[in-house]
Formats: sequence, C-alpha cells, structure tokens
Amino acid sequence: MIHEILPVGMLQCNCSIFGDEQTREAIVIDPGDDVSQILELLAKHGLRVKAIVITHAHIDHIGGAQELKRITKAPVYMNLNDAGLQAMMATQAAWLGVPTPESVEIDAPLNDGATLQLGQTEFHVLHTPGHTQGSISLWIPSERKLVAGDTLFAGSIGRTDLPGGDGRQILRSIHQKLLPLPEETTVIPGHGDITTIGQEKEFNFFLQE
Repeated sequence: MIHEILPVGMLQCNCSIFGDEQTREAIVIDPGDDVSQILELLAKHGLRVKAIVITHAHIDHIGGAQELKRITKAPVYMNLNDAGLQAMMATQAAWLGVPTPESVEIDAPLNDGATLQLGQTEFHVLHTPGHTQGSISLWIPSERKLVAGDTLFAGSIGRTDLPGGDGRQILRSIHQKLLPLPEETTVIPGHGDITTIGQEKEFNFFLQE
C-alpha cells in the first residue's frame, strides 16, 4: 500500500494519500489546501482518485475538496453531522483571514461502521465526535494504521472550544473507539507528528484516569 502524508495549508493539516499498487486507485483524506501538490503526488505514483474523505468539516481539512473533486471527478464522503459546520465556511475563513473556499457537495455520508474498499484493503469508519459532531477516524486493520483527524494527537487531543465541540464527548470517543485498537497501531493525526496507540495510552496526559 502506498501512503503519502502531505501537510497542507497554513495550519499544516496532514492530508493522507493511500494508493493501491495493483489497481492504481487512491483515497485522499483531508485535502484541505495545496491541491496542486496533492495532484503531483498522485501523478508521481500513477494513481487515480477513487474517493475523497473528509474527517470533519473544519476549513483546514475540507478547503480543497471541491477543487480536487472537480479535477478528479471523485466522490466526496463525510459524516453529515458536520453539515452545519460545513455551512459556516465563510465564518471559518474569516477566523483565519483567508478567502472562503469553494463549497463542496457531499456525495455520500460516512456513518459509524461503514467500510471503504481500496483494492483488497478495508478502511473502517469510526464515528468519533467531540472535536466536532461529525468527526470520524479511519481504521485500516491490514496496515495497522489509524487516520485520527483532529480527535487524537501525539501527546494531546483535539480542541473542543469551537462550534460543535464537547470535551467529555471527545474523551469518550477516544476511550471507547480508539484506545481499544492494537497498541502497535500507527496513528496519523490531523496535524503534527505520527504516534501509536500504545504511546498515547502510556504518556498522553489528557487520557490518564
């Protein structure tokens, strides 16, 4: 499995590109900005985008989705509990002092327990609300990888002081959905360094009882 992590935009959101080496199909997760760089990586590996996945509707994760969709014709997937947050894109842009990105139409909802297929590899959708109400994480058992969005970070957790945030809820999501995963699971957070479930269980201050 090809996996490229590209920090995009002013907030350096970790955009993940997963590519199947047999079918040459790809899933792009959180194309928040810098779509030209995403396209360069896709071309480098000879990949065609099968699906665009949004872990949550903050501008730094969804901002480039419509441009990527228009170029690749790939469908966009998101949990619809973030539809209200998505409708606030102009407000979010004002918070950062950036232009409002093109609005993207969501082609299919991603609900808890759903599965996306890339070649022989399954991506399992975990609804992990708390950072936002529609936040999801993607668990890839065969790769022992978790794309955590802004739910879990190396040494930290997602902020909950923005619209749709809930501090108790994000801790419940992490403890119930993420920490039961194998300790050797590689965690790709929405920003910053990769980590593992075992590392966060042992050392993440926010997760201690």
